[in-house]
Amino acid sequence: MNRKYDIKRWGKMASVMLILAAGFFAVDIGRYFFYPDMKYFKKHNPAKTAFMEYREMTWRQQGVKKKIRKIWVPLSQVSPYALKAVIIAEDHKFWTHEGFDFEAMQYALEKNIKQNKVRVGGSTISQQLAKNLFLTPKKNPVRKIKEAILTWRLEKHLSKKRILELYLNVAEWGDGIFGIEMAARHHFGVSASGLSPRQAAMLAVILPNPRRYRTDGSSRYVTRQAERIYRIMVRQGIVVEEYDEIMKESDNFSITIP
Repeated sequence: MNRKYDIKRWGKMASVMLILAAGFFAVDIGRYFFYPDMKYFKKHNPAKTAFMEYREMTWRQQGVKKKIRKIWVPLSQVSPYALKAVIIAEDHKFWTHEGFDFEAMQYALEKNIKQNKVRVGGSTISQQLAKNLFLTPKKNPVRKIKEAILTWRLEKHLSKKRILELYLNVAEWGDGIFGIEMAARHHFGVSASGLSPRQAAMLAVILPNPRRYRTDGSSRYVTRQAERIYRIMVRQGIVVEEYDEIMKESDNFSITIP
């Protein structure tokens, strides 16, 4: 009799626990339909992102004394080569999709299954912005659901130009290096507006793993992929090689007007 009672009691407890867990899950996920206020980011730049806070927390746990290095720049002060290179490398359908590139996601899934590893992401710039602003790099199904909700809301409330501006300024470009202005200064000693086509291509290539990939020419993979992006820009007319060569020599070139 007592045994039957215990089984019923534990069954009821298990049911209550499941209901509580489901409720917690629903609240944890559901709040992202309303929070944070995406309209705030139309005119306000984030002082610090969740991704930056995650890096700082990791450094503290490791006993490493480091600080986030970042400088905000408006989109108008970013080299057009950098804008094009990042879109080519990260999300070539950026201007036309509504936050998700389902074809790229399917391709990534098939490739990951084939390789039995999660190596290809298939995320759009909008999805990456959502992750950087509000979430962490940890990969799990719950985070992906949150990311999808936040991405949908970003696309609903912000323009494509604003999404791109935010992304370029909060993306990680090296260990503790955030934003394209600091990336340009750190990697090449120039401002974001002064990035050349090849430098822009190099920065675009390291975005998926900026703490591993190097821009100093020591990585054959980075060099090869940067050349591929550069050639795409040439084919699309973004880069006119003859013009660039002339402009490089402009300091030693003068025109005499009779």
